[in-house]
Amino acid sequence: MRGPPCRRRTGGAVRSDPYPSTVKVLGIDPGTAACGYGIVLESGGRISALQHGCWRSGPRERPELRLRTIFDGVQELIAAHAPDAVALEESYVGADARIALFVGQARGAAMVAAATAGIECSEYAPARVKQSVCGHGRADKHQVTRMVTMLLALPAEPETSHAADALAVAICHALMPPLARMAS
Repeated sequence: MRGPPCRRRTGGAVRSDPYPSTVKVLGIDPGTAACGYGIVLESGGRISALQHGCWRSGPRERPELRLRTIFDGVQELIAAHAPDAVALEESYVGADARIALFVGQARGAAMVAAATAGIECSEYAPARVKQSVCGHGRADKHQVTRMVTMLLALPAEPETSHAADALAVAICHALMPPLARMAS
């Protein structure tokens, strides 16, 4: 694979930097009842949180309205923050197929909102996210929340585990080496 073209300047060849020095990532922890989001900025090896929270919907709310809440929320965050990438946690398929279906629909709503804005999505397995944030892939929710709070130097823990998980997904993507990011 060839790198970016070289330009000749006075005294030698200069390679333009193909990787941005900063990256802004919108992380999503998909779910229809509660969908976490978090935006992080990585610049020069330092990482900080720009915004995080959780969209909630009631159990009696129609499914299409729940998905519209996620779609609209992702679009609003993209308009406000102009992230370079959207990172989502892959679905965990447990014993309940209905829950897996609902989580898949939530992921789809977020992905379509990102695609509409021309932003690529990456997906990460929960164990990979935990590995990148906590150092091992079997961390529990409390460990993830504590590490996210420490890594981002937040004044307090995120209000929900969904927001903490979304920040963790964003951190995972932001700290990924550039070539690995392109492959995911």
